[in-house]
Amino acid sequence: MAEQLVREPYAPGPLDPEPFVRERFGPRAAWAVRSWWLCARMWMRSMMAYRASFALNLVASLVSHSLDFVVLVIMFRHTDRLGGWTLPETAFLYGTATFSLGAANLLVGSAEGLGARIVSGSLDTMLIRPAPALSQLCAERFTLRRLGRPLQAVAVLAWSLAGLDVHWTWDRVLMVPVMLVCGTVIFGAIYVGGATVQFWWGESKEIQNSFTYGGATLLHYPPTVFAKELVAGVVFGVPLAFVNWLPALHVLGRTDPLGLPAAFRFASPAAAALCVLAAGLAWRAGLRAYRGTGS
Repeated sequence: MAEQLVREPYAPGPLDPEPFVRERFGPRAAWAVRSWWLCARMWMRSMMAYRASFALNLVASLVSHSLDFVVLVIMFRHTDRLGGWTLPETAFLYGTATFSLGAANLLVGSAEGLGARIVSGSLDTMLIRPAPALSQLCAERFTLRRLGRPLQAVAVLAWSLAGLDVHWTWDRVLMVPVMLVCGTVIFGAIYVGGATVQFWWGESKEIQNSFTYGGATLLHYPPTVFAKELVAGVVFGVPLAFVNWLPALHVLGRTDPLGLPAAFRFASPAAAALCVLAAGLAWRAGLRAYRGTGS
């Protein structure tokens, strides 16, 4: 049986992302994606062995994540506008930020468990396997229950798009999927970059959570309700404003509270690329500084 598995060529399934990545980014990136997919599929098979439990957990996740939006709705029961923004406009911010965080958490959220693996010495096991350690770490205990957050965000986003008073041009229509993809990449890079801090600082995932979950909560609200110094910090510091604040200004036809050049509204792809580069360099530096337990 083992010889048969070795000799048979690998045949990607219909959901396997490896062929797409290999064609556009090369074999090295394709191998990393394939390793993530194989690990994630193993955990999915384990989880689907208990389908009733999976369904109940997914429903519970949908309900719990919906409470955040309920808070926004209650706030607008007492006011027509929040920082000059209507409920559909604020719901647009909520939907884009929550989807980006949820998708990133689904794909690479398990990276926050790096500190526990370093302490237990089990990271050494990943390093000696013939697969990228980062791919294994991100796919560790992969669970579809995390779909609850992005699914709930899609429902809120669809409702907000139906209620927006916006003249939809081709660039505004295209901006919405670009926001979701780039936002997911930015949050994913923050997950990985924040996890690498644990190479030097042990269990510090709460610092990472302040930028991921805390950052998403910040982006649920219009930038006009915050001080300009804070808004500038998430533009030129941790670039969370590129997830939805800046591109949303173009979609909704609103003015920039910081008075930045219009090019910043279209810079989300560049910000996402820089975040990925920074996270990759941090991961490589962390691996070089890591000293195993020897066990």
